[in-house]
Amino acid sequence: MLELSLGTWDHDRVMALHDGRVKVPGVQFASEIHPTSKLFPWAVQEARFDITEMSVSSYILQLSRGGSDYTAIPAFVSRAFRHNGFFARAGSGIESPADFAGRKIGVPEYQMTAAVWMRGILADEYGVDCDGIHWHTGALDAGVRRERLELRLPEGMRVDPITEGDTLQDMLLRGEIDGLLAPKPPQAFLDGHPDLIRLIPDFESAEQAYHQKTGFFPIMHLIGIRKSVADAHPAHVRDLYDGFVAARDIAMDRLRSVWLGNANRLSLPWLGASMERTIATLGPDYWTYGFDANRAEIDAICRYSVDQHLATRRVQPEALFHPSVLDT
Repeated sequence: MLELSLGTWDHDRVMALHDGRVKVPGVQFASEIHPTSKLFPWAVQEARFDITEMSVSSYILQLSRGGSDYTAIPAFVSRAFRHNGFFARAGSGIESPADFAGRKIGVPEYQMTAAVWMRGILADEYGVDCDGIHWHTGALDAGVRRERLELRLPEGMRVDPITEGDTLQDMLLRGEIDGLLAPKPPQAFLDGHPDLIRLIPDFESAEQAYHQKTGFFPIMHLIGIRKSVADAHPAHVRDLYDGFVAARDIAMDRLRSVWLGNANRLSLPWLGASMERTIATLGPDYWTYGFDANRAEIDAICRYSVDQHLATRRVQPEALFHPSVLDT
C-alpha cells in the first residue's frame, strides 16, 4: 500500500477522499486540511505534500520559469466567477471597471489566480490596458500579505507592496488608491460602510452573460501530484484523478438531494432558486473536471499569464498535466 500525504482545503468536492468514503486502489492518504493561504506557499516553496491543492497562476508561472515539483491532474477543486470583485470608493468618479484605466488599484497579490482572471476581464471585456495601472499589493482588510513567488516585471510596470500593517481597504477609504480587485468582499463592505461600493451590483447577471459569451467558469485551483510520485507510480495518477472525480460526484449528488428534498438541510433560504439558475445557465454538469472540456479556458489563463508579465513564455495547456489524464 502506497501512503501519500494529501493537503487541500475543506471543499465539499474533496472531503470524501479525506474521510475515506472514496478509496483510491493501492493508495492510503495521510490527510491534512489547511487553508489555501498556507497550501499555496508550501506548494511553490517547499513542495510539502505528495498531493496538493495548487494555485493555477503560480503553477503556470513556475512552469514557464523551468518547472515545478508537481505535475497536475484536471480536478479543478476551486472555480469562481469574478465580476463580483471590483470595488471602488464612492465619489471617486469610478463607475465601471473600465474606469480603472490609469488608476491606482489594490490587489492582495499581483500573481494570484483571481487577479489574473480579473485583469483578463478588464482587458477583454472593458478594454483596459492593465500595464498602465499602478498596482498596490498587500493585505485586503487584515493581516499581512506577500507575493508567494518573486515577480519579474518589465521596466516601467508599477507594482508596489503597501506598508505592512496597513490594508488595501483602508487605503481605498482614505483615498490613497482608487479601486480594488478583491477575491472576497472587504470587511468594511460587509459591515455596510457607505463609501465602499461594488462596481457591478448585479454581478450574477454579468457573470451569467460572461459565461454565455466565453463558456468559462473560471478555474482557480487544481490538484498537483509530486513528480517523483508520478514517475515512480504512473498508473496511480489516473486512479487519483478518478478518485477526485468520485469525491466531486458525491458532493454534487448531496447538493442535488438537498435541493430536491422535502426539507432544506443547508442553512441557505434560496438554495433551490440558486440551483435552478445555476443549472439553467451552466447546465447540469456545471463543475466540470477533465482536460478536453476545459482546454480553451486553461489556454485563456495561460495567455493572460504571459500578457500580464507573470509567465516568461506562453505555456501550452497540455504542459500542465500528466500525460495519462490528457484524454479525460
